[in-house]
Amino acid sequence: MERSLAWVLLRLWIWTVPILPAAPGEVRQIAQGVWFREGEFRESDHCNNIWIEMKDYVILVDANWPGGALACQEDLRKTTGKPLRYVLITHHHEDHLYGSPIWTRNGAISVAHRGVVEEMKRYEPKRWQDAVASRRDVAQLRINGPEPPARTFAEEKFVLDDGTRRVEFLHFGWAHTRGDGFVYLPRERILCTGDAVVHGPYNYLGDSNGDNWPRVIERLLKLDVATVLPGHGLPGGQEVLVGQRNFLLELRAAVASTVKAGRKLDDLIVRKGKQPIATTIKLPDSVQKWVTGDLWNPTLGLAVQVEMVFRELTEGKPHGEILGGK
Repeated sequence: MERSLAWVLLRLWIWTVPILPAAPGEVRQIAQGVWFREGEFRESDHCNNIWIEMKDYVILVDANWPGGALACQEDLRKTTGKPLRYVLITHHHEDHLYGSPIWTRNGAISVAHRGVVEEMKRYEPKRWQDAVASRRDVAQLRINGPEPPARTFAEEKFVLDDGTRRVEFLHFGWAHTRGDGFVYLPRERILCTGDAVVHGPYNYLGDSNGDNWPRVIERLLKLDVATVLPGHGLPGGQEVLVGQRNFLLELRAAVASTVKAGRKLDDLIVRKGKQPIATTIKLPDSVQKWVTGDLWNPTLGLAVQVEMVFRELTEGKPHGEILGGK
């Protein structure tokens, strides 16, 4: 009876915690023992971080860039005195993986789906070398490539449960990347999505499977979720999952209609040199939050996304195969 009452009170507390706007770098408590830090994306390309207190230790979601890891490390210490034991890597992209040594050198164990390691074999160390040339925080690590996760899982679910809290690390297939992982807290109804679900104009389709990505989100929508903590952008509810799915579907449908009409890629995009900078494709107002309309990050622009989807549709395979081979 006491446990039932405590459970009801906990759920009421979670439901009534307001999701307030926050500045990048600001830390907020999402639920008891669950903390969210918005990454400084425009300034430093940092991802969001979430940390979860267990009885005797802490779990971190994503390693960030090295600079983001150091900033997050300082904030984590302010919220809990418990040691960090696990870093759950949601996918292989630089802003979620490259800070791993900051954490593991202090005793944490990095964990990811085995698809993360497979992606690293495709793209590394080339991406690491590019980052060393352009980012001081990566160069200062003085290592020759990104650190792979210490532990991987091949199944659909990896569970950490110490009797006080259950954390499920889920893999539902190839979406944003082949190794996408989702951190789910079933009792608190919280879902951490990495970049398979973002909240705003942060989508990168280069390593994706655009056909399967919405299907993965459909699996997420079947979970009991009240709060979504995305890889970039602010927390929200299930509308974040729905918005991400609808953006992908609307983008694919819009490009598919032009392919069916026999139009060529050069009919759809305008280039500056080799860089797509504008497109004739228009998407509905309902998904505009996910559409990048300016050039503050050209690799995320709608024109780039249109080209990637066009190539998927006309070449008959995921863009991750087109970009990275096999």
